[in-house]
Amino acid sequence: MRIVLTGGGTGGHIYPALAIGREAERRDPGSELLYIGTKRGLESRIVPERGVRFESIDITGIRRSLSLENVRTALRFVRGVRRAKSLLREFRPDAVVGTGGYVCGPVVYAAAKLGIPTLLHEQNVVPGLTNKFLSRYADAVAVSFADSKPHFARVKSVEYAGNPCATAILGGDPIRGYASLGLSPGTRFVLIVGGSRGAQTLNRAAGEAAAKLVGLPDVHFVFASGERYYEELKAEIDRIADPAVASRLHVKPYISNMAEVLAATSLVVGRAGASFIAEFAALGVPAIYVPSPNVTNNHQQANAESVVRVGGGMMILERELTGAKLYEAVAGIMGDESRRVKMAEAAKSIGMPEAAGVIYDQLQRIVRRART
Repeated sequence: MRIVLTGGGTGGHIYPALAIGREAERRDPGSELLYIGTKRGLESRIVPERGVRFESIDITGIRRSLSLENVRTALRFVRGVRRAKSLLREFRPDAVVGTGGYVCGPVVYAAAKLGIPTLLHEQNVVPGLTNKFLSRYADAVAVSFADSKPHFARVKSVEYAGNPCATAILGGDPIRGYASLGLSPGTRFVLIVGGSRGAQTLNRAAGEAAAKLVGLPDVHFVFASGERYYEELKAEIDRIADPAVASRLHVKPYISNMAEVLAATSLVVGRAGASFIAEFAALGVPAIYVPSPNVTNNHQQANAESVVRVGGGMMILERELTGAKLYEAVAGIMGDESRRVKMAEAAKSIGMPEAAGVIYDQLQRIVRRART
């Protein structure tokens, strides 16, 4: 199958698209992929690194207030549709998959106007503006959370599929995860991760909590700080005088082998991005979620609430986050193994490790329908 993938701006849009592409290549080794994004987005770096052909269009997002810039954006959209149509005619895809972000707008719209089957994947409980707009043109929508389905009531084919990042995270070797962190197999550790770029507020609270680890003598903290916060957090951690605590604190700017590390993790403290939640749930890792307040529609809080409802995690709002409160939450879970195991089982109950395959099957159905 020849597939165009489009989605950008953040890893939350890019990695699901790439996971769908990987599933297509696994199921049909003759598949050909083209990724259409923007030069300014992370996709311009991430996609070529994965060996996928990348092309760009020039497009920006709509501002929510009246602005002259929105007029310029409308003109860019028209030019973007023209450029997308040219790329689509040249590549001749069987289908186009959009995973969100404003770059999807002109690409999926152009595909619909050319009669090419289109599928949208919505990662969050509350859909973004682009996917809401595009849903009127899409042949199918796949959602990560069942709570999203009512938002797409007018679409003919809506499937609760899960997030394809859940499929991509499977198969990590925990022994390799421990080794990469310099830990002995079986070491109990809490992973603190604020996303690929890090989260300063989360780092600071976790650093304050780390000083209290004397009360959890067999627990380690592993910080994935983000490159820009690494030196700051490392200096803060180095100021902890108690050697019994300091020896159990490990700061990394970035974790490249996340599948292996998560396979070994006892508990995660992190944001509530849809891809992260999918990965944690697929592996049955309980989490303390600190949703980012700086996202559209406050969608991370809605994401976290969907996990908290089933008992697979707990949530601390950023405005209420302190080192003391975070330590209390960590100690309450890591100090009670039966509670931690119950949370892990609840998280796994909503995990959908087969998500990429479900979406690929849905994609095949709309392509077959278009051919009949």
